[in-house]
Amino acid sequence: MQKMLEKCTLCPHKCGANRIKGEIGRCKSTDKVKIALYSTHEFEEPCISGINGSGTVFFSNCNLNCIFCQNYEISQLGRGKEISTNELADIFLKQQEKNVENVNLVTPTSYVPQIIEAIQIAKKHGFRLPIVYNTNAYENIETIKLLDGYVDIYLPDLKYVENDLAKKYSKIDNYFEIATEAIKEMYRQVGNPILNSDGIMQRGIMIRHLVLPTYIENSKKVLDWIKNNLPKEVYVSVMAQYFPTYMAKKDKRINRKLTKYEWNKILDYIEVLGIENGFVQELGEHEEEYVPNWE
Repeated sequence: MQKMLEKCTLCPHKCGANRIKGEIGRCKSTDKVKIALYSTHEFEEPCISGINGSGTVFFSNCNLNCIFCQNYEISQLGRGKEISTNELADIFLKQQEKNVENVNLVTPTSYVPQIIEAIQIAKKHGFRLPIVYNTNAYENIETIKLLDGYVDIYLPDLKYVENDLAKKYSKIDNYFEIATEAIKEMYRQVGNPILNSDGIMQRGIMIRHLVLPTYIENSKKVLDWIKNNLPKEVYVSVMAQYFPTYMAKKDKRINRKLTKYEWNKILDYIEVLGIENGFVQELGEHEEEYVPNWE
């Protein structure tokens, strides 16, 4: 499977870098797995974190270049440490020893062949937790198909319906078409959510969407697509946690937090669509009376 890195087409960029020989891909990754940290995370959605927390593994680098990324030091600046596949398998086992609910692979796309190998190694040593694939959804279907049988829970973002926004803010083309086809394949593999007696997801898909200030219509279109293309049982997580960071501080349309006005528009639309399964965040600090006037 390492041969896939000789002319890399793991993600939709299909940059063709020979990562085996040390060439750096479009995602800034080589053939070495690079992680920023692994930890117990208690602040994912309740059905992911549960009481014991989610065993997150944060991979360095990313195939998107989002100017508002809240983890930009990891995803854009590449902070982290290179490890072997055996060390990655050992991390999975260490997470299991901490009695977490699952192992949560955050931004894993660049390392799919190594991740599959690490899961195989870990399972030979008694690994049994659900694997969560936590992705921006800019994925090749062929790569996602490789994960069939290895991933139990898919946790994809659906960031944009409007591709001009994807180009402007994440530096990618055809995001919507690529991401939605990938999400359909994820659903084909794992189906509707299955929860245990404690309400913790064991299998299934949950689609996340981060609402950006100003671009409320884009968020409505994301919700429309989910409503019209996936069963009502699929979980949806709509997030209000946006804040301007990294290069977003320089963009006049997204250099602020959401307003109460904007967030209430989204909550109202969720109710109009009748989406019932999933989660919405509470809105934190906001600009109380400002109503955005961008068309």
